[in-house]
Amino acid sequence: MRIATHNVNGIRSAVRRGFGDWLAARDCDVVALQEVRCPAELIPAEAVAGYHLSYHAGVLAGRNGVALLTRTPPSAVRIGFGHRPTDEHGRYLEIDLDAPGHVPLTLGSLYLPKGATHDGPDADPAKYARKVAFMRSFRAYLTRARREAGRRGREFAVMGDFNIAHAELDLKNWRTSKRMEGFLSHEREWFGSLLGPRTLIDVVRHVVPGEQGPYSWWSWLDGRFDADVGWRIDYQLATPGLARSAVAAGTDRESHSSLRLSDHAPVVVDYDC
Repeated sequence: MRIATHNVNGIRSAVRRGFGDWLAARDCDVVALQEVRCPAELIPAEAVAGYHLSYHAGVLAGRNGVALLTRTPPSAVRIGFGHRPTDEHGRYLEIDLDAPGHVPLTLGSLYLPKGATHDGPDADPAKYARKVAFMRSFRAYLTRARREAGRRGREFAVMGDFNIAHAELDLKNWRTSKRMEGFLSHEREWFGSLLGPRTLIDVVRHVVPGEQGPYSWWSWLDGRFDADVGWRIDYQLATPGLARSAVAAGTDRESHSSLRLSDHAPVVVDYDC
């Protein structure tokens, strides 16, 4: 089973850049999307061709929006995770998937808030506090969701843009990024608290331990992409049984900046499940 996650930074823009061609060529069984940023009725047909669309657009026009594309229609769809301040905002969507010939799965697509500058003249403490509250609530939810999936005989995975680089291997300029959102010590500690040999496993890191990157996000600034000055902030976190079945994992990094679909690259994992 091939599963991908991709922050498309606007599905209509991504389609104009070639997302439909990537989708057709990659032949994924599941694709999690973030920052779809489009009303359901305006999503281009080539963005979902051959797939069933589960979508949480949210109520913020032109912002957020998470989706799951699946070859097999899901048996259940759940919107949000019980965090009242943001459940309407299009940041989390979860499905049960019972694809013939594969293990039963519960899959989530996440777009975690980036937050705002936490100190300095442009600081927005209230906005950053909302990010921290989201993280705290989501960690508790993941524990419940993972355990509930296990009780029902299902493997569990959450995929998406976490807006956090976990370790020094996960970004190019880690020494100068220690005071930046996405690489703050408490954010990295939070991310680490999600992981464990009996809880959730960072699947890409499990398949390619010790490798720099592979990065999944690069600034649009000139030269950053071609010089591979990036961050690994898009993940697939899976329960141990599913993670151990991964046989290949990485990012579909385009060969040149002119070919980019988004400021993020798809993260793709092949599971023998």
